[in-house]
Amino acid sequence: MPDPLAQIVSLLQPDLSYAKVVEAAGCWRIRRVENGFAFFFAALAGAVRLDIKGQQTLLIERGDFVLIPAACEFTSSSIDGAPASGRDSMPVEIRPNVFRLGDQMGEPDVRMLVGHCAFASPDAALLVSLLPSLIHARGEPRLTTLIQLAVEESRGERAGRDVVLARLMEVLFIEALRSSGPHCPSGILRGLGDERVAAAMRAIHERPTAAWDVPGLAKAAAMSRSAFFERFRRTVGMAPMEYLLHWRMVLAKRLLEDGKMAVAEIARQVGYSSASTFSVAFSRHVGATPTIYARQRSVADVSERATLAQPEPVSAFG
Repeated sequence: MPDPLAQIVSLLQPDLSYAKVVEAAGCWRIRRVENGFAFFFAALAGAVRLDIKGQQTLLIERGDFVLIPAACEFTSSSIDGAPASGRDSMPVEIRPNVFRLGDQMGEPDVRMLVGHCAFASPDAALLVSLLPSLIHARGEPRLTTLIQLAVEESRGERAGRDVVLARLMEVLFIEALRSSGPHCPSGILRGLGDERVAAAMRAIHERPTAAWDVPGLAKAAAMSRSAFFERFRRTVGMAPMEYLLHWRMVLAKRLLEDGKMAVAEIARQVGYSSASTFSVAFSRHVGATPTIYARQRSVADVSERATLAQPEPVSAFG
């Protein structure tokens, strides 16, 4: 049976954009605006207060790992409070890719590895919507190790660097998501933690071309139709047929981007009996016909690759 979580992370194509080590001493505060990037934070020493818009304040302690798949606005600060001036702290680069916050002379009491990554998938917004908005893992040293390996690999020029980095980022995301699955309010992780719902989800991922309907998926989950529908909707956050449609469209977009198949063949690959039926569904869901979408993506990919390749200025804090 296919693994839906592995499939989704693979389709997201996480790309390490930037990472750095930050040391801090005394009182400090820094505000960040990530514009939807995935932000990660690993506490190597000490403790940090993390305030995320719309979330409860978190105390991040040594060994903790935080992943925000679509970060927008948050603040990290010393546990003793913000600076007396009330102003945000300015990071100072003390060594290549190592920054200092707060007291520049005192012995650092906090050390953290922070950074962000981008998703190459054009359907990242949908895929991220299936993931939890915040992951806080405790007692998972493998996550910090994976980040450190990814950072080291990103700075080297060894053969196979891009392939190794891509796989490391995929494993990092899977490990992070695994650590929080049972605690998610809804989404694919919560669904995969429910034995009945997971059976239906795996059936969809195994045979996306099948003529699925609610009774068929309920049978796969060994539940009555009404009980299954409500349980799936409550657990995953969307109705079963909506999930099926979204997943088929994700697969269709990937095939259109590859440019190796005709629209009629892609229609069959994602469960539609004809190219015209598929085109209508795709246009309604995406806002463009399959042909126009493929043409637009071929142009957009060039621009996106150039953007991802641009290094972040070393003086920027995230």
